[in-house]
Amino acid sequence: MNILLTPPLAFLIYLPLVFAIYFVGRGLAGKGHPSAEKSSLYSSGEEAPTTLAAPGYRPFFLVAFFFAILHLGMLILGTGSLTVGMVPYLVGLILALTALILG
Repeated sequence: MNILLTPPLAFLIYLPLVFAIYFVGRGLAGKGHPSAEKSSLYSSGEEAPTTLAAPGYRPFFLVAFFFAILHLGMLILGTGSLTVGMVPYLVGLILALTALILG
C-alpha cells in the first residue's frame, strides 16, 4: 500500500484526474464575449489612478539599504563583545545610517 504514496505514481494517478476536472470545467463554462468593460481596470467602482504613486525604484532602494545596513550592523555588533575596537565600527554604522536618512 505504500507504493501509492511514491511521488511518481501519485503524479501518474493525479494527472488524468486534473485533466478530467479541467475539461469538465471548461465545458461547463459559458462562452466568453470580449467587451471594453471586461478589459478595463476595476477597483471597487472607482476610476483607476493614472499617475504612479512612487515613480522608480529609488525610494525602495533607500529603505532597503537602510535596513540592510541596520540589520547587518546589529548582527555584527550583537555577535561580538563590546571592546574599544568595536567603537570605530559603531561610529561608521551611525554615519552610514545618518547619510542614508538624510538622502
